[in-house]
Amino acid sequence: MSLCPCGSKLEYSECCEPLIKGGKPAQTAEQLMRSRYSAYVKVELDYLLESTHPNQRGDYDLKGTKRWAEKSEWDGIEILSTEKGGPEESEGTVEFIVNYRYKGTRTVHHEMAEFVREDGRWYFNQGKIVPQKQVVRAEEKIGRNEPCPCGSGMKYKKCCGR
Repeated sequence: MSLCPCGSKLEYSECCEPLIKGGKPAQTAEQLMRSRYSAYVKVELDYLLESTHPNQRGDYDLKGTKRWAEKSEWDGIEILSTEKGGPEESEGTVEFIVNYRYKGTRTVHHEMAEFVREDGRWYFNQGKIVPQKQVVRAEEKIGRNEPCPCGSGMKYKKCCGR
């Protein structure tokens, strides 16, 4: 037995595998998102295609996706927020971060995914990359050779800058 890659702390056979293998449909947009992540980890490409909305399947690259998924080392998914997407709703969004390594390069993928529910079944509709926020320093930068702001009279590099 193995834990599910989606981070639920449940066994894979009790969590995402029944969705991926067609045993039961996802009940929520978040559940579909988690199962899609698990499908990438397990390289279950048929499920990825089937869980994508039919209007969005035109440019699906099966060979490229397979190559990428097989060569990636998956480090986990973090669900940041979910808006709507419940069992009785018809649309929802899930903001998530996936950490993985591809050819040794660590990547953080931050996305806002949109889901729709039609005929009782959830589909991934589209995703938008969430841009990284620029870090803005709150106070002025202290130069190494400037006086230390603690008031010691020493240069910053010899005092608090160590």
